[in-house]
Amino acid sequence: MATGIEHVSRQILDYVLTHSTPPDPLLSELRAETARRFPDHVILQIGAEQGMFMTLVSQLAAPRRAVEVGTFTGYSSICLARGLAPGGRLLCCDVNAEWTALAREYWAKAGLAGQIELRLGPAADTLRALPTDEPIDLAFIDADKTGYASYWAEIVPRTRSGGIILVDNTFLHGRIFDADPDPDARAIRDFNEQVITDDRVELAMLSIGDGVIFARKK
Repeated sequence: MATGIEHVSRQILDYVLTHSTPPDPLLSELRAETARRFPDHVILQIGAEQGMFMTLVSQLAAPRRAVEVGTFTGYSSICLARGLAPGGRLLCCDVNAEWTALAREYWAKAGLAGQIELRLGPAADTLRALPTDEPIDLAFIDADKTGYASYWAEIVPRTRSGGIILVDNTFLHGRIFDADPDPDARAIRDFNEQVITDDRVELAMLSIGDGVIFARKK
């Protein structure tokens, strides 16, 4: 799982984990259930320290309208939804019905099912269909890497001034530094170079998990 273990020493990672608020029993149960059901894909799950960071960001932003691109089994969506403003909604975009079935189970257990909407299908199509008069307050991109640029292109114009966009896997397990990167790594490397020149946002790249871009719409 992407907990940053590839980018910092084990000593530092352990220290970070022991000095961050730990996940509650429900999130720990979801992590274990994900590992049991989908052992070959558990690396897609964000780490506990990143989940806590995202919960804090959401609580500070108190979004009324949030969007997640790439949901997997629901860990990150629970973290985001816990910070929604009263009456706020989180729209989750994914293509995998099996993975998101587990997400639905845990949204219900977390008491968040009424605040989260799942749309199965290509995320770019879902984003293009969103109304332009209902601005996004908070977005999280964590899906197919070659799609990042298109998701960014749809999300940024729909995000309100002061809104926040988080982007995961900006290190892609260090593969962005390869001399001849694979297609996913090349896409992420190109994306990173693209967004740093986007004058619609201010951003910081953080070494949380597998690399996270924290962007604020101007």
